[in-house]
Amino acid sequence: MPVVFFGHGNPMNALERNAYTETWARMGRELPRPRAILAVSAHWYLPATLVTAMDRPRTIHDFGGFPRPLYEVQYPAPGDPELAARVQSLLAPVDAGLDTRWGLDHGTWSVLVHVYPDADIPVVQLSIDETQPPRFHYDLAKRLAPLRDEEVLVIGSGNLVHNLHTYAWGRHHPEPFDWAVRFETLARELLLRGHHDPLIDYEELGRDAQLAAPTPDHYLPLLYVAALQREGDAVTFPVEGVDGGSVSMLSVRIG
Repeated sequence: MPVVFFGHGNPMNALERNAYTETWARMGRELPRPRAILAVSAHWYLPATLVTAMDRPRTIHDFGGFPRPLYEVQYPAPGDPELAARVQSLLAPVDAGLDTRWGLDHGTWSVLVHVYPDADIPVVQLSIDETQPPRFHYDLAKRLAPLRDEEVLVIGSGNLVHNLHTYAWGRHHPEPFDWAVRFETLARELLLRGHHDPLIDYEELGRDAQLAAPTPDHYLPLLYVAALQREGDAVTFPVEGVDGGSVSMLSVRIG
């Protein structure tokens, strides 16, 4: 299976039909059909490594101030407790807990409603431990490599550039900030060359990185995808664009 990073952007993308969501839908038609999905979302960011292990994960509306129809969206994909146990075993000796309280947050379902609209593929989420540095997450993700040969689609959902303090709320199609373009361009070049160390140590990349990823939550899902790159894997960018000047919608497909 390939691995995919989705720039999910605004939760309203769940309801909208635009260039981003239309490409997500096309990706769903073009990807090999997985038997299950393991999702790493920016929005399950807490001081623990957890894996959802329920049969029927709930749809979590983890945002505020949006129109009522967005809160009515349901993504009733089944869970996969067996896959959760498999992930738990792969991540050992890291103590990954089996969680029955979370579910599918909007980082996962706002994309999957377009990629797999029938919600008929089991989905498991893996949390991001906020207490750990980027290298920990990259190394942890490497342990998930066998899943690519087990018909499991591993996805990360966040945004390579995610700075809401500089986001152009209410303005249509503003020009992206120069620092956002430079950081995204650099990240793309590094992914194409398979040079991951600078991506892991992104905080050392200067002011552009500090502005592009002022908090780690939306950036780290990219490392979970990059860590699964194998020699000879093609790297492509099915979705491109910067929303609001400071949120990169870039998607990365590896393999």
